[in-house]
Amino acid sequence: MPFGECTITLQDVAYQLGLPVDGRYVSGCLTDFYVYIEGGRPAWQWFHELLGMLPPANQIQKFAVNCTWFQETFGECPEGADEETVRRFARAYIMMLLGTQLFADKSSNRIHIRWLPFVARLEEMGGYSWGSAELAWLYRCMCRVANRHVVKLAGPLQLLQSWIFWQFPAFRPTGYDAFSWPLASRWSGYNHGISEKGPRVQMARLRIDLLQARDFIWMPYSTPDVLQVVHPEVLEPRHTMLWRCVTSLIYFAVVEWHQVDRTRDPHKSSWPGGISMERDFGGSHFLDEITTMLQEDEAARRRGHRER
Repeated sequence: MPFGECTITLQDVAYQLGLPVDGRYVSGCLTDFYVYIEGGRPAWQWFHELLGMLPPANQIQKFAVNCTWFQETFGECPEGADEETVRRFARAYIMMLLGTQLFADKSSNRIHIRWLPFVARLEEMGGYSWGSAELAWLYRCMCRVANRHVVKLAGPLQLLQSWIFWQFPAFRPTGYDAFSWPLASRWSGYNHGISEKGPRVQMARLRIDLLQARDFIWMPYSTPDVLQVVHPEVLEPRHTMLWRCVTSLIYFAVVEWHQVDRTRDPHKSSWPGGISMERDFGGSHFLDEITTMLQEDEAARRRGHRER
């Protein structure tokens, strides 16, 4: 494009959704799923223990539960509920959020029980790198939709839409000048209307073809208005240093590269965040380290299974 090469980065995820981009990777074994449940218990037994009930058989598709059952069963926590009931409703809400928003598939109406190990300990949920996992899933979904036989895009589309609106002012709807934290909430009431799909797509393609360098904003988060609403923790060095890492992003079996060194204004020699990229900052050795960690985890799981 005339303004250089760009993509959604960990910095965008941090600002747009407020998700942590550091912490433990979001992964696990989905093959023979029940074998790796704590204590060797069947997966659905653990589901019952954590949520207090089981869905009817007609609401289950292998290891996924229809979202309608979750919504009807856990839509509203009863008044005066005890702590255990509140925790069950919190687990269900988090599973719905993960399954239908952050890591949605094309159906957007099923929730996989892969999230049981994560919601089992609610206090540890903040220790995972949800931001990098979500970005990995978005990258993979965007790669898949590039195939001419694929007609529907999955993934965290609210992140993609918000990023477009912030970076490309020409595509931004009018009447959304006020915003709060996280930044993606700015467009929570946006509805693109009911115009015909064909004309909308054609007009969007034409506007993309006519884009000029002035039509792209490299640093949308540096304005005083944004700095007033951003959560201070996001700007801590332990987080910001990851924004310029050339590293791999993990989401279960999905591994994608965060190639922020390719995302830059062609008229500037530094990364859009204002910090020059070091040649040896990140790189292929990160993949070697992550591979080692995955192998160690797999070996530990197998040892635990043999001991049981």
